[in-house]
Amino acid sequence: MLGISDGNLGEIFREALQVATFIKTRSNPSSMATQQILVTGGAGFIGSFTVDALIKEGHEVTIFDSIEPQVHSKSIPSYINPNAKLIRGDVTDYNQLKQAIKDKDIIFHLAAMVGVGQSMYQISRYMKVNTMGTANLFDILVNNNHDIKKVITASSMSTYGEGSYECEDCGNVSPKVRTESQMQKKDWELHCPKCKKTVKPIPTKESKAQECTSIYALAKKDQEEITLITGKAFGIPVVALRYFNVYGPRQSLNNPYTGVAAIFMSMIKNSHPPMIFEDGKQSRDFTSVHDITQANLLSMKSSAADYEVFNVGTGRQLTINDVAQTLLKLHKKEELKPVIVNKFRKGDIRHCYADISKIHSKIGFEPKVRFEEGMKELAEWSQTVKAEDRSTAATQELREKGLVK
Repeated sequence: MLGISDGNLGEIFREALQVATFIKTRSNPSSMATQQILVTGGAGFIGSFTVDALIKEGHEVTIFDSIEPQVHSKSIPSYINPNAKLIRGDVTDYNQLKQAIKDKDIIFHLAAMVGVGQSMYQISRYMKVNTMGTANLFDILVNNNHDIKKVITASSMSTYGEGSYECEDCGNVSPKVRTESQMQKKDWELHCPKCKKTVKPIPTKESKAQECTSIYALAKKDQEEITLITGKAFGIPVVALRYFNVYGPRQSLNNPYTGVAAIFMSMIKNSHPPMIFEDGKQSRDFTSVHDITQANLLSMKSSAADYEVFNVGTGRQLTINDVAQTLLKLHKKEELKPVIVNKFRKGDIRHCYADISKIHSKIGFEPKVRFEEGMKELAEWSQTVKAEDRSTAATQELREKGLVK
């Protein structure tokens, strides 16, 4: 009817298919051939598992890591994948980072100082590494030619401050952070801002307001916002992942400012009872590093993740006392009963666990590691490494700074 022959029609369809394939490839890096991937912080706990998974999928991976002494004791960890290229560098060094980005397709930005308590008195250090390190990364991207197709940045659940709550009379509410005077009375739970009744925690959605209660949280929020604002402005696909409480093998057992599971593990291995602040009933969402890795790769592969923020957790609420008891049982050291100190640390929150409906619906994330299985894996791995319990010294340092009451 329009004078197009069958042959021409076939050619048009072939060209349309080529265009569609090109668009799909541009929006979905996983559909391409081998990717050149940079993982900042790739020698760390989460970074190293991400590196392993990427190499297993056939990608060429470069690790950019300062080998932070507080985490690695100045030595390159033995678990680093031999098929990855290691650049010992610092994200605060603009020129080092600029060189590392050359010829890369994807960046996982996982480099960060970690530790809520320590961040409260090493303010400059945390802001320099986390905030300015991320600023360096995006300054390089917007002011230089590059081939980067996506950046995935590690954010944190700590940016929420307190999680979400529900009052039986008033519905969903957002109570203010607990005051020092409240906690001095050992009144640990939060109360409805309207009727003053005790409220119960509910899953926290990505839409909840971020109300940082520590310098660490503020620095992670900076990382997230720098990523999203710059990515959107310059058309660089970006993703921010709010990790909840991550645990698993390779988490430093010598760093007293790391995750609570690793801190407890270090205490137990040294035959010290786990020390728990408040009353032990404060709760978090404990997520295996394997599930974090799954979320990282799904975010890279799916164009539906572009310019989004996602919670990465399990959606399961567990108390700090639950963690201590589970680890004591796995180590067959139940006689080391947890010490509930009934003291508090400034900046700590009471409850926060993830609503993961968004990441499930958009990119198909489904946590696969049950807490009990993940803790068993952590306990078995801990038998293969040395652990120095530095928690007492760390707590004393916080006390001297007036951060433990």
